[in-house]
Amino acid sequence: MNSIVYVGMDVHKESYTLCCYCYDTDRVEYKQTIPSDYKLILKYMESMRKVYGEDVTFVCGYEAGCLGYSLYHQLREHGVDCKILAPTTMAITNTSHVKTDKRDAANIARCLAFHTYSGVYVPDDEDNSVKEYIRMRDDQKLMLKKIKQQILAFVLRQGKKFEGGKTYWTIVHMKWLKSIELKGLDKETLSEYLVTYEYLTEKIERLDNRIEELASGERYKEKVKNMGCFLGVKTHTALSMVVEIGDFNRFEKAPKFSSFLGLVPSEDSSGDKVNRFSITKAGNSHLRRLMVEAAQSYTRGNIGHKSIALKQRQQGCSPEVIAYADKANERLRRRFYKMTLNKGVNRNKATTAIARELACFMWGMATGKIG
Repeated sequence: MNSIVYVGMDVHKESYTLCCYCYDTDRVEYKQTIPSDYKLILKYMESMRKVYGEDVTFVCGYEAGCLGYSLYHQLREHGVDCKILAPTTMAITNTSHVKTDKRDAANIARCLAFHTYSGVYVPDDEDNSVKEYIRMRDDQKLMLKKIKQQILAFVLRQGKKFEGGKTYWTIVHMKWLKSIELKGLDKETLSEYLVTYEYLTEKIERLDNRIEELASGERYKEKVKNMGCFLGVKTHTALSMVVEIGDFNRFEKAPKFSSFLGLVPSEDSSGDKVNRFSITKAGNSHLRRLMVEAAQSYTRGNIGHKSIALKQRQQGCSPEVIAYADKANERLRRRFYKMTLNKGVNRNKATTAIARELACFMWGMATGKIG
């Protein structure tokens, strides 16, 4: 029987720290730090064959981080069994409160050996490209949010106050901003701010149109269309969910999916004493934020009401899918009002609870369990 050697890799932009662990010796050994080149990892494993034998099998892994999937694909192309470990799911074997690269690599090696971790889903090239495009669009959105804050702060410092309503960035508000009379360099400063605002607004609109085109492709069209039947889930959220999750069937049950998103409460219980705290925030933070944003749509409106936009998104879907989504929409909106109005639950806490249950409904939609 061939022996298995687990290679833990603590990877950084400039260097990799490697070590080996096997059941036979039950210890971490042959620690080494090398420059960040996958070819040197292959060379390291070849040198380890002289120690453990030519018939040894290597399993290597590293924490998800700055390298993304690049190192994974490079090693896989050379026939190396490589894993990417989700950091929040790894068991901590280093309890000495001394953190170094070598100790981190040793912890990864032990997690690989005893399988005390959850692996990161690795999307194919097309899904990964779409994911990166969507996240790039979200980065532009953050830039737009920041420039809005900067414009409002600048105008306020000049002693100007908008009195044409309570809502900013409307047509009336934009006319007011452009009509503000300032002198000298202050006028030029505001002008540059507004040019940047308009540029980012037009760019985000163009990126959103491109995302709509990607979602209408044969690969994603049906899944995105079905998920759009939920209140608050539009093309951007649905496509992000599809490309970043990939195979929803890898989650056995809906609660495991919501746990993956970090939407379940943390707990510290012992005996008869049960203590539950805020959500774990483990897993995919990008999708968790999108779910909470989608859940905001359930915090307003009448129970059972369907907007014109929602009806348009549901057109072309099967009656079973629409019925399942309508059931979820009515239940979640009713539950939010019950928690906030009847039980006095904090609004943010109730919204997070709705996001968790919405994620479960979306899992059912994606896996076809809508009966």
